[in-house]
Amino acid sequence: GSKECARVSTNINLIYFLSSALQDEFLDVIYWFRQIIAVILGVIWGIVPLQGFLGIAIFCLINAGVLYLYFNSFQQVDEEEYGGTWELTKEGFMTSFALFLVVWIIFYTAIHFD
Repeated sequence: GSKECARVSTNINLIYFLSSALQDEFLDVIYWFRQIIAVILGVIWGIVPLQGFLGIAIFCLINAGVLYLYFNSFQQVDEEEYGGTWELTKEGFMTSFALFLVVWIIFYTAIHFD
């Protein structure tokens, strides 16, 4: 009776804990993947040299598009488990945007200014 209820309760808590840990890990992967994209695109944009709104717009499209393809096609996760597509799409976006701008400005300035 009560031992089985306690065992079931323990199993449910363990499943919830593991599920929560896997969700946090997946969000961490998205966050760091985004930072890598930001550095790579910042270097490319600085070397090319892209300028202004066009560079920012293309970065936003590539950043969001690559991440969307990653979690929707490659990982095939249920977006609703993470709060929907918008929550996954904006996970770590502002940090990666700031990193992108810093890298872009540093490379552009170093290469294209005398």
